[in-house]
Amino acid sequence: MPWLWLFPLPGEGWGGGSAALAHAVALVLALAIDRVLGEPRARWHPVVWMGRYLAWAGRLVAPPIDAASSRRFGPFAAGALAWCAGGAAVVLAATALSAAAARLPDWAAALLLGLALKPLLAWRMLRDEVLAVEAALACSLAEGRNRLAHLVSRDVRALDTVAVRESAIESLAENLNDSVVAPLFWFLLLGLPGAALYRFANTADAMWGYRGERSGRDWEWAGKWAARVDDVLSWLPARLTALLLALSCSPFRVRQRDGAKVLQSLPGEARRTPSPNSGWPMAAIALLLGVRLAKPGVYVLNAGGRQATPADTRRAATLGARVAWMAAALAAIALLLPSAWGHP
Repeated sequence: MPWLWLFPLPGEGWGGGSAALAHAVALVLALAIDRVLGEPRARWHPVVWMGRYLAWAGRLVAPPIDAASSRRFGPFAAGALAWCAGGAAVVLAATALSAAAARLPDWAAALLLGLALKPLLAWRMLRDEVLAVEAALACSLAEGRNRLAHLVSRDVRALDTVAVRESAIESLAENLNDSVVAPLFWFLLLGLPGAALYRFANTADAMWGYRGERSGRDWEWAGKWAARVDDVLSWLPARLTALLLALSCSPFRVRQRDGAKVLQSLPGEARRTPSPNSGWPMAAIALLLGVRLAKPGVYVLNAGGRQATPADTRRAATLGARVAWMAAALAAIALLLPSAWGHP
């Protein structure tokens, strides 16, 4: 159980069964809050706070591009130390909230944990942003490109309509892992501190994990620690996301492929991307929809697939919603099963 390492004081806290129930209710509640209310305001958003720290620390650890040298250890050590300091602060804050929850009635503990977990999940925002790209494309290519620029870090200026749509679908698949499945996975294993540390690691990778220059600074070595930690923490969740996508396909949808066939083709397609993780959910959704997805000059997934259409963007959002709820349900079941079997 994720609670065991928090060491409630003698006579306080909760037993394994109530802890499991509170955690299970909390994760379902977090996803429900996300669906109804969306994201909290930036001033109250812990991921925004993480980003502000990383932006400040990044100016200290990454040398300006015109001052970059052949030195590797200095920027690498500075990036690793800054990452560890931020990660420790995140874990301590989440542990304090978890310890406070352990001393509340079960219903209040579940509510507190659910409210704290919600900002670490971002399915509704992801879905809305992807569908907004499609809506913007219906107006003009320029508007579609501008909307996509809010969602991806790649240069969108040369993308045509199909490439903009492909990029939006790819982003939905990749971030389905980063913003939903992986936080739930680490919440299941390590409670709120695990989910919080994962989101810190993922945010650090998004801001620091570049191979070379970014915003006038050299991240080749300063961001390497952040990139590698995110690779490790995302390795299993990314593959679980791909599996859940395959399981989420409905046999009644004629244009979706059978999940078993997807699983057969998935490993080879996933290896076409340079990332050890993001290729798995992206390849899964390309195979399920039967479409070609590509990043120009980098990779092509399901090369024999047809061009993506507006209907495919909507289907991708539907598949993502199924995966989000499947992941929450499976995590809740995994939390409750030991208690149901009489184990602490």
